[in-house]
Amino acid sequence: MTRFIFITGGVVSSLGKGLASAALGALLQARGYKVRLRKLDPYLNVDPGTMSPYQHGEVYVTDDGAETDLDLGHYERFTGVASRRSDNVTSGQIYQKIIAAERRGDYLGGTVQVIPHVTDAIKNFATARQEDCDFILCEIGGTIGDIECLPFLEAIRQLGNDLRGNALFIHLTLVPYIASAGELKTKPTQHSVKELRGIGIQPDIVMCRSEREIPEADLRKISLFCNVPENAVIPALDVDTIYEVPLSYHARGLDTEVLRIFGIDDAPEPDLRPWQEVVQRIKEPEGEVNIAVVGKYVGLQDAYKSLREALVHGGIANKVKVNIEWIDSEIFESEDAVLHLEGVNGILVPGAFGKRGAEGKIKSITFARERLVPYFGICFGMQMAVVESARNLAGLPDASSTEFEKPCLPLVGLMTAWEHDGGQVTRSASSDMGGTLRLGAYDAHLTEGSQVQKIYGATTISERHRHRYEVNINYVEKLEETGMVFSGMSPDGVLPEIVEIPEHPWFIGVQFHPELKSRPLDPHPLFVSFIKAAVERSRLV
Repeated sequence: MTRFIFITGGVVSSLGKGLASAALGALLQARGYKVRLRKLDPYLNVDPGTMSPYQHGEVYVTDDGAETDLDLGHYERFTGVASRRSDNVTSGQIYQKIIAAERRGDYLGGTVQVIPHVTDAIKNFATARQEDCDFILCEIGGTIGDIECLPFLEAIRQLGNDLRGNALFIHLTLVPYIASAGELKTKPTQHSVKELRGIGIQPDIVMCRSEREIPEADLRKISLFCNVPENAVIPALDVDTIYEVPLSYHARGLDTEVLRIFGIDDAPEPDLRPWQEVVQRIKEPEGEVNIAVVGKYVGLQDAYKSLREALVHGGIANKVKVNIEWIDSEIFESEDAVLHLEGVNGILVPGAFGKRGAEGKIKSITFARERLVPYFGICFGMQMAVVESARNLAGLPDASSTEFEKPCLPLVGLMTAWEHDGGQVTRSASSDMGGTLRLGAYDAHLTEGSQVQKIYGATTISERHRHRYEVNINYVEKLEETGMVFSGMSPDGVLPEIVEIPEHPWFIGVQFHPELKSRPLDPHPLFVSFIKAAVERSRLV
């Protein structure tokens, strides 16, 4: 029978429940168990797809096209298990489904209530699709005491009874250090657990986030006041890199305690050698490179969470430290790019929506192309690379994207707009992708002998997409006259997926988001190659 682990958080938000869940999943996996992780989000948005990155960080996209919480990125990076649409649910989705059922008359005129209808829907989500899983870890978003969390907490309380013997509760709290008193304080943890117990959930394990070592006396106090054994109070201390967290948790006995509570006494010891090697490469690099990320949401690094980690993974593969310089693209609209990009070894322009900062990104691309600095354009970064080449090399000064301005010379636009240009596009205007986001995994065919084909070592790839606008295929021939090569196309030959400049040391733009499939134990080949090119550039300057 599948065993369930429910992870809640208290005292403050942003304690790292997602990271804790992912690290525990990695530890159980290292012992030979099959795991799956899920996120239950209390907010009323149906999904984070329409939320500002400053509100919610990045939107993580699954192979099956779901726009999900960024914690699913942690889950995939630590376990390598591909997340599915069924691994993330929000209050908005729950209520939307229930209200739709009520409007259809599915409840036969009965009163629709939080208990049992909402809680049953949450329980059904948490326990669905258990096939071939030894453990399902469910992280509950929000903080104990938030009113929107209550239906989710009630649902997992009920599941604790339904799954008696096969359910375990972990509560992550904060043990703050009060500098003026010179000591750590356990009272917030005590009150958080008291509130959790007040709604019927007794945690089996209490994890204590702290910036410094927690004295044994404080751990005993937490054990006494929170009604958990001393060995079930697990310090969760700050570490140098997030990829050290599984090692730290194992050293503190987290996975051992989980197995003890479930009565599993024959589990093999975890094989943590891959994580040890990753941590060693991060802590003992053989060099370093400077990468400029020219974006529009650089004020919140969580907006580019997967991107940042993918760059780190590329550094791990090349045994170098990657120093990331986050640069607001708007600054290039009033200042010379040379002032900010002169010393970097690589430039990356990530995905984005909207006109703000676009011209600044184009200027940074010009700098990379002319100065022969390795350039990596992702999604919007590929589209702007095409516009830059059209304006500065193909003699098309009015080239732009219909996302910004109309009318314009549409180098980038909605596919439905191209059909009226007399070009090659034949897709129907009623196509689902016509005016909506193209989401999830799609195949691309790579040109034999191209740089990207050599990087991937394959001619057909599958990558995740999240975008509404596409590069206009009607201008491919004109752009290829400038030296830009369209080396990746959709299987039907209609949608450009990858561009490169063969005469440049490393200039590649991709329409998809390769960062979503990069793992510390399996870095994405494009990021490995990009960082390798940046290392070579660093040796020239």
